[in-house]
Amino acid sequence: MNRNGLTLGKDRQFEAIKMSLGQPYYESNGIAVYNGDTLELGSRLPANVIDALITDPPYCSGAAGSAVGADPSVKYCHSGNTVGRPSFGGDFRDQRSFKYWCSLWIGQALSACKDAAYGLVFTDWRQLATMIDALQAGGFCFKGLISWDKGGGARAPHKGYFRHQCEYIPWGSKGKVPKLQDRGPFPGSYSISVKQNDKHHMTGKPTPLMQRLVQCVPVGGLAFDPFCGSGTTLVASILEGRGAIGFEASEQYCEIAARRIEAAQRGELLKFQRE
Repeated sequence: MNRNGLTLGKDRQFEAIKMSLGQPYYESNGIAVYNGDTLELGSRLPANVIDALITDPPYCSGAAGSAVGADPSVKYCHSGNTVGRPSFGGDFRDQRSFKYWCSLWIGQALSACKDAAYGLVFTDWRQLATMIDALQAGGFCFKGLISWDKGGGARAPHKGYFRHQCEYIPWGSKGKVPKLQDRGPFPGSYSISVKQNDKHHMTGKPTPLMQRLVQCVPVGGLAFDPFCGSGTTLVASILEGRGAIGFEASEQYCEIAARRIEAAQRGELLKFQRE
């Protein structure tokens, strides 16, 4: 292991990515954030350098028409109140264009992944079938479904509804699923609640959830998140002794991710401060 926790082989893979993509927006001890469009950056990724794609892309979810095109602050925040969390782009596509777009960046990620790498992509109940199709269209072999139970606080329109309290993670692999000796088998369902002081993005996932998911990456290996947002996948990778590369289109969120990564490198979890 070198000083950033990466094995020498992984360190060479990390350096190969930097050679291809140029100077990151932020870099620290085996973690790098790039500011830019994921399709543009992904087109320059070298082959066979990533151990797992783990990402939470824009869902582009909602009824066809106004819900798809609504600002994320309207779709994902109570009464449109962001409490200081920046909005984000890319959440406007209808279902057909969403599937096509996802298949493009998933295909780029597949090329950058090593053989037997994992692909894990978050989605909701509306886009579940679409994302399963896109994961396979991008080249991953679909292997199953992970559920994330957010708890009983999940919203329901009225008392007649079953709560939409689960989100989903279709997962697959590049070729055969590896037979591991050092970790696994991994749970197929997680019950982890959202804590507001840990939620730095409007649709941010809990850090403990992402810590569990990055354990599919070998210790000292590299995770890849092409929609890293506030950097939770990268923070989780630090906490679990992994390296990570993230892409993010919003400079505001790149800055938030950088602050959270710096705190995690010090052994701290940066808390979100409501406005």
